[in-house]
Amino acid sequence: MNHRERGFLLLTSHLGDPERKVLTAAQLRDLALRVRDGRPSGESRELTEKDLAELDYSEEAARQIVSLLCQEPLLDAYLARGKARGCVPLTRVSPGYPPLLRQRLGLDSPGCLWAKGDLSILHTPTVSLVGCRELNEPNRVFARRVGELAAERGFTLVSGNARGADREAQDACLNAGGRVISIVADSLDKYPGRNRLFLSEEDFDEPFSAGRALSRNRCIHALGAMVFVAQSDLYKGGTWSGTVKNLRFGWSPVVCFDDGSPAMQALQQMGAYALKTPELEQYLQKS
Repeated sequence: MNHRERGFLLLTSHLGDPERKVLTAAQLRDLALRVRDGRPSGESRELTEKDLAELDYSEEAARQIVSLLCQEPLLDAYLARGKARGCVPLTRVSPGYPPLLRQRLGLDSPGCLWAKGDLSILHTPTVSLVGCRELNEPNRVFARRVGELAAERGFTLVSGNARGADREAQDACLNAGGRVISIVADSLDKYPGRNRLFLSEEDFDEPFSAGRALSRNRCIHALGAMVFVAQSDLYKGGTWSGTVKNLRFGWSPVVCFDDGSPAMQALQQMGAYALKTPELEQYLQKS
C-alpha cells in the first residue's frame, strides 16, 4: 500500500476509535479539489501545515488534517486487525478500486471501501437491484427473477443485503449459481460466503447506521450497468431518494417494475424505463 492509499485511510477511517474526528465526505472532496488545483501535477510528498495554508486552509483545519495523517502506528494496527478478519481496504487511488464508482461518482465516490470476500467479482459485468423491505407479491417475483436472470446471463448482482427486495434477489441469484456484491451498512465481521463480495463504505467493524444505509445507495446505483427497481414508496425512503438521484445525475439506466403504482409512474416520468416481469427475459441479455 503506497502513501497515497494510506493517506486516504488516515483521513477517512476511524481506525477503531469512534472519537477520531475524520474528514467528512464533503471535506474530503474539498481537500481533493484544492490539492488538484493548487499543487504541481505529479507531486506526491505528504502535505504539511504550510502546504495547507497555501491552499487557503485555516490554521485549525490544517492542524486537524496533518494530525490525522501523522497517526501511522494506529493505521498499521488497524490494517493488521482487518487482515486477520479477512477485510482489505480499497481506497479511491487503489488499483483494485471499482472503476465504475470513480467514473460515475468522481470526487463523490467513497474515499475508501472495505471489502470482504472474492475481490475478483469486482471485475465482472454487473446489474444492480434496489427495492423496499416490505414487498407486494408481484414485486417479490420481479426481484427474484432479476436475480435468477443475472445468474443465467453471466451478470453479478449488486444490492444492499437489506430485508425484502435485496435479499430476495440475492438469494435467487446465489441459488442459480450466480455471484453477488452486497454493499452493506454495518460491520463486515458477520459476513462470510462463497461467490460473494461484501463492501462497506465505513470501517470494517462499524455498526449499522441509517446514514450509512442511505449513503451506500449511490454506490449500488453507480456499480451496475443498469439498475432494476423492484418496488418504491412515493417521495420517501432510501429506494426513492437513491433512484431519483440516479435519474438526476445519470449514473446508470433505471428499469422499474411496471406495477402501476404512483411511485413507479413518477419514476417513469423522470426517465426510468418500465417492464413487466415476463419482459425481463428479452431485456436482460447475456453479458
